[in-house]
Amino acid sequence: MVAVDYRHYEEALDWNLARLVPESVRVESVGALPVRPIRVVGDIGVRGFVPMLRRILRIIDREGADFLLITVPSFFAAPLGRIVHELRGIPYGIDYSDPWVHIWEASKKRFSKAWVSRKLAELLEPWTVRKASLITGVSERTYDGVLTRNPRLRSRVVTATMPVGGEPADASMTKALGLKPYLFDDRTAFRIVYAGSMWETARATLDSVFAGIAANPEVFADVQFHFIGTGLSPTQPQPQIRPIAERHGIWNTVVREHPERIPYCDVLTHLEAADAIFIFGSTSAHYTPSKLFQSALSGRPIFAVLHESSTACDIIREAGLGHLLTFRGDEDLPFVTQQLPHAFERFRSYALRFDANAVGLRRLEPWSARGVTRVLAEALGHFFRHPATIEVTDHLTVG
Repeated sequence: MVAVDYRHYEEALDWNLARLVPESVRVESVGALPVRPIRVVGDIGVRGFVPMLRRILRIIDREGADFLLITVPSFFAAPLGRIVHELRGIPYGIDYSDPWVHIWEASKKRFSKAWVSRKLAELLEPWTVRKASLITGVSERTYDGVLTRNPRLRSRVVTATMPVGGEPADASMTKALGLKPYLFDDRTAFRIVYAGSMWETARATLDSVFAGIAANPEVFADVQFHFIGTGLSPTQPQPQIRPIAERHGIWNTVVREHPERIPYCDVLTHLEAADAIFIFGSTSAHYTPSKLFQSALSGRPIFAVLHESSTACDIIREAGLGHLLTFRGDEDLPFVTQQLPHAFERFRSYALRFDANAVGLRRLEPWSARGVTRVLAEALGHFFRHPATIEVTDHLTVG
């Protein structure tokens, strides 16, 4: 693992998160272009590109390597795979958490920062993936566009689906730290928490949800939706939820927002302190919420508003994690507004009877860190002449 060195920014480090990393995991730290006092570029893949490349090549030259896997975003770190392959002949793969090439509203404005980023993606992705040996993603829809845009990949690249899961031990380790919630304290309200970023293609979904809340104030009279860490990035914590809530007249009554990112262990603490968890998705069918597994580990029921084709729907149903309100796309969002109060009332009745012990984390095994690691290990087995039997331990995969 190659990581960027933040030692110059002590306040940016999450030391509790660092405590969750097993001692058996080797971490390599490298430098990066600074963002202070002048921020020329913010993307960590760009700022740390050259130092990461140098360190990867040094490790290969000194110790050897069988495979290079790059997880994106940051998307601008992805070309490291192709460059290392050209220089050292190491096979490489790219793991997509989100599509690299796609059009979002901000990217339609010519010569804007988002427009330039999209154009660079359209230019860099074909070159980057041309010689890739492995393409993985949180769902098939996440990387299907890559194969469509680069049809020659289909006949030779290995693919695998690895939903973003989580480590069950994180929850118990977080409890041992004795952390307490600090973003809400109203014990009289039914507190439902959303923890995660806000993104462009999900705005329409959230707008339809807020419209349903505003039209039915009696249903949500004692409900508080808390949105945590919704800023565009750690360096851009401007409110994203508040403007939508203000437009519907429900800000600071039903809806509250803390746009600043908080540490991972603090997120788990707030999820556990809530009465329920809220998850909503974009109008794109490929979207799979990465926060689903950590929400399940909180032991709280989940109320989800998702595209009916999202793989998260099957997970929630099969594991008995909560209630779903599904839709088929943009044209179906008025249905969300209409059905929201009825769906939420049913959910609250369900939440009162919810028994976390009845869920059983074994049913979530395919989406656990252990299960996801097994999928990756099996995919990597294609690149070794004599693959050994794969054994996935609590913290280590060996083959």
